[in-house]
Amino acid sequence: MVSPLYDQHGRPLEYLRLAVTDRCNLRCFYCMPEEGIKYMPKHELLSYEEMLRLTGLLATLGVRKVRLTGGEPFVRRDLVPFMERLAQLPGIDDISLTTNGVLTAPHVPALARLGVKAVNLSLDTLDRARFASITRRDELPKVMETFYALLDAGIQVKINAVVMDGQNIDDLVPLADLSRALPVDVRFIEEMPFNGGSHEAGPASLPWNHVRIRQHLEAHFGELTPVPMPAGATASDYSIAGHQGRVGIIAAYSRTFCGTCNRLRLTAEGGIKTCLYDQGVLDVRALLRGGKDDEQIVAALAAAFRFRAANGFEAERQRPLHQLSFESMATIGG
Repeated sequence: MVSPLYDQHGRPLEYLRLAVTDRCNLRCFYCMPEEGIKYMPKHELLSYEEMLRLTGLLATLGVRKVRLTGGEPFVRRDLVPFMERLAQLPGIDDISLTTNGVLTAPHVPALARLGVKAVNLSLDTLDRARFASITRRDELPKVMETFYALLDAGIQVKINAVVMDGQNIDDLVPLADLSRALPVDVRFIEEMPFNGGSHEAGPASLPWNHVRIRQHLEAHFGELTPVPMPAGATASDYSIAGHQGRVGIIAAYSRTFCGTCNRLRLTAEGGIKTCLYDQGVLDVRALLRGGKDDEQIVAALAAAFRFRAANGFEAERQRPLHQLSFESMATIGG
């Protein structure tokens, strides 16, 4: 039986967010510039074999849940066969993924066979013109095809919508209203200072923080009733009278959930991040390709997790001055 690993703040290691690629087929303006980002050369990305080895080692430290992210996971070839092998790793009992849905629909039957428990679908608007404006691609019909295919397959769907002042505020109510007749969770995410930007004024400067988002929804739907959530959850979930599904709010920039964070991130090029806001704390690609054995790699992973920032604000303060402008979310892994 695995003995769970705890950091110095008493938080267990249970959850890995695994970025399988830094590439994406959309160009959402809050994530990357219109011309895209400079992608890592293929040989600098972790191979599937390297990812499997690392995930297996992390399972010995307590990781049981893996969420595949990107970039867009389905941009990488042979993703489903990789997921099949991932599901066979001892100790891993929960595999999910985050996708923009453009390429996902044909793979939904395979995801269901694999036992994928949940899919987070990035969707900031239901309006086709606004979708094209935000993502710089006219792909909303394909995303909605994925949405309904996932529901038909019985896979739990969580919509992730970034709340952007002056961009998609009119979409908050229509998106939340999807939860009325459908068993979906619609989560609204505070916009974060990525894509090479820096919000030096801090969360107080955010026009649409978690408080205002909730007030906006309650003005239309009435009282939102809090739903108890497990430790480690990033969303504050709410039920709405008469709705099958739920709505949620993720205070990603206010960082209200750091106290129970149970995750780490593995970037596509092999960087370990113990906080979304840190600069990266361990280069596991160098360990893998430098010939380190499993025991040495496990020791390095354990040390990286044990000594974590207390929260995202501390992690941000610890970044070198030249790194205070944040990278694209596509390179971080969501």
